Amino acid sequence: MFSGNRIAAVIGALAASVAFGVSAQVPAGYPADYSKIVDAGKKEGKLVIYGATDSKAAAPLIKDFNALYPGISVEYNDLNSTEVYNRYISEVAAGGNTADMLWSSAMDLQMKLASDGYALQYKSVEAGKIPGWAVWNDTAYGTTFEPAAIVYNKRLLTAKEVPATHADFAKLISQEKFKDKVTTYDIEKSGVGFMFMTQDSRAYNDFAGLEKAFGAARVRVQSSTGTMLERISSGENLIGYNVLGSYALVRAKTDPSIGVVLPKDYTLILSRVLFISKNAKHVNAAKLWLDYMLSQRGQTIIANDSKLYAIRADVKGDTTSADLTKLVGAANLKPLPVSPMLLQYLDPTKRLAFLRQWKETAGKK
Repeated sequence: MFSGNRIAAVIGALAASVAFGVSAQVPAGYPADYSKIVDAGKKEGKLVIYGATDSKAAAPLIKDFNALYPGISVEYNDLNSTEVYNRYISEVAAGGNTADMLWSSAMDLQMKLASDGYALQYKSVEAGKIPGWAVWNDTAYGTTFEPAAIVYNKRLLTAKEVPATHADFAKLISQEKFKDKVTTYDIEKSGVGFMFMTQDSRAYNDFAGLEKAFGAARVRVQSSTGTMLERISSGENLIGYNVLGSYALVRAKTDPSIGVVLPKDYTLILSRVLFISKNAKHVNAAKLWLDYMLSQRGQTIIANDSKLYAIRADVKGDTTSADLTKLVGAANLKPLPVSPMLLQYLDPTKRLAFLRQWKETAGKK
């Protein structure tokens, strides 16, 4: 998700003769007949994923999955959230090969695909271990628990200037000092940016005032989290809004210039949505991946190696839902449900109206 470049990585392909010479390894606690899915997945031998997660964060998951299921080659395509949607739609329409699985932070775009019938219904054996709001129709599954954050340059903002709430942020960036120094997602190009901003319009009573403050600051927009963090760290921008907190909190641990605020009035929580394509060529390998991603083993990798904030409550590590809840307080967290509720602003008329309003207020230069 850091960039829109397309990176295809094939990781961990082992000799098929080795894979098929070993009997199916069923994870502990799974039903005995799960071995049929394991055997079929190994026979398929491949899995294609389109993901809006940085390939560096995905790599530990792929490596561990291959250790669990040797012989299944994982091809991971690192795209931005809008590219995941557009590429998949165009390939399906053309009747060509496409991904077996889609994994994206643009929850609304994922839900549109799922609710439009592009996702395969599959009840994961791990479904009961994640929150009810993170599962829709045994089809779409939330895999992470990531906050939308305010990120600022610690060298260039005083302690008194650091905003604690959305109202503080709007007031702060209205000052002359912040003109041309504020950044957020380009909501026309970034699926996750558009989703965060539309959900802000529902959650924040004075969203119109926030838009005006962005306009006064002549906000600078970017299509990736990485670019925003770089420009805040360098001082080119002083502060960023709705930055993906999973990446920002990890960066802050090694970059003394980066400070992170999780707003006290409310903090939106995103969950990267994963589903199996109805057009999947490697459907059993896809089922294995989905179950792995929701398992305690996979979630432990998500928390401690990928640093994406695990959604399961029984996972230990610094980047977990339990850790975040302790830091912010359960009452201040607003998880966005894996639900068709997210589709409101994807209606073409409403989307255009929202973008027009944004350009007329926040987007003015």
